[in-house]
Amino acid sequence: MRIFLLLFSLLSTVAAIADDLPPPPTLAAKAYLLREFGSNSVIAQQGAHERVEPASLTKLMTAYLSFKALKNGHLKLDQTLPVSVKAWKAEGSKMFVEPNRPVTVDELLHGMIIQSGNDACITLAEGISVTEDAFAELMNKEAARLGMKETHFMNATGLPHPEHYTSVHDLSLLAAALIRDFPDQYKRLYALKDYTYNKITQPNRNRLLWVDPYVDGMKTGHTESAGYCLIASSRHGDMRLISVVVGTPSEDARATESQKLLNYGFMFYENRLVYKQGQTISKLKVWKGHDDMLSATVDGDLTVALPKGQYTRIKASVTSRQPLIAPIAKGQQVGIIQFSLDGKPLLERKLVAAQDVAVAGIFGRLWDGLKLKFR
Repeated sequence: MRIFLLLFSLLSTVAAIADDLPPPPTLAAKAYLLREFGSNSVIAQQGAHERVEPASLTKLMTAYLSFKALKNGHLKLDQTLPVSVKAWKAEGSKMFVEPNRPVTVDELLHGMIIQSGNDACITLAEGISVTEDAFAELMNKEAARLGMKETHFMNATGLPHPEHYTSVHDLSLLAAALIRDFPDQYKRLYALKDYTYNKITQPNRNRLLWVDPYVDGMKTGHTESAGYCLIASSRHGDMRLISVVVGTPSEDARATESQKLLNYGFMFYENRLVYKQGQTISKLKVWKGHDDMLSATVDGDLTVALPKGQYTRIKASVTSRQPLIAPIAKGQQVGIIQFSLDGKPLLERKLVAAQDVAVAGIFGRLWDGLKLKFR
């Protein structure tokens, strides 16, 4: 009997499969990672799992939870939130909210994402969880759900704390999750170049929004201990790249080094749609079911990212759970599909049932039971 193991979707970084590929550029940064969004593949990395300070990159999680609260109805865009003294007195960057002037959730989102306002973050955190400490607990629960195993949050802003840390790998997971789970909010907010609140106009600190028309987000960060950091997202056609660069020496450097990384990805890599959601990939035997066979498919469009010109060299293999015994529900995992290039593992995704398979009648179950016994 072969039982498949549910593994992470990416078995290795794509860059490792092409020996003749030019190496990623050398960056003046403490750590970096480049992820292809559609396939969730890591193209390039350095110090991906080292502990780093996220600084204001933390605000991606504050935004994620704010968008989630909007989606589940706990917040509304036109809802006003009170500004606490703690939020008003927050150190660091501000959108300049005032205690005697309630501010809408939509204004706070703009102030947090574009102006990087710490006061906006704390106000949103208190609006969702009453206190910032309680909100930090919620941040950590969400980080665990997203697979961010190298992350721990202590606040909603990213202000330095010994127990407030992450990795560029985890930050790339968070950035991808935000774009994937809240595409409308991402599109609406993250490409805006400036915002005015309380008669004060502040620019978005992501300089790539001005110099690269393909960049449409995401977030800058800086503290003296963390250095200058930037998560950037750029889309050419159907391919989106997410770069995470931390610990650069200046504002100019974080933009320049991020641009180098994005350029490398678009110059040497491509993504290809292999299977569309719902497309039959394999027919699998079913035991004790009303139907003898079921169609296996993927639960979303399956794309691969790989060095340009190497698509025809990839190979796929399917491993199914055996025996597959009814009942089986549509969407239930029934196997995995693995891709390799020149014998090296490239990508792995789960296969799911394309339809329900009901239990057979008593005689059908008995007959299949006998066949399984002597199989």
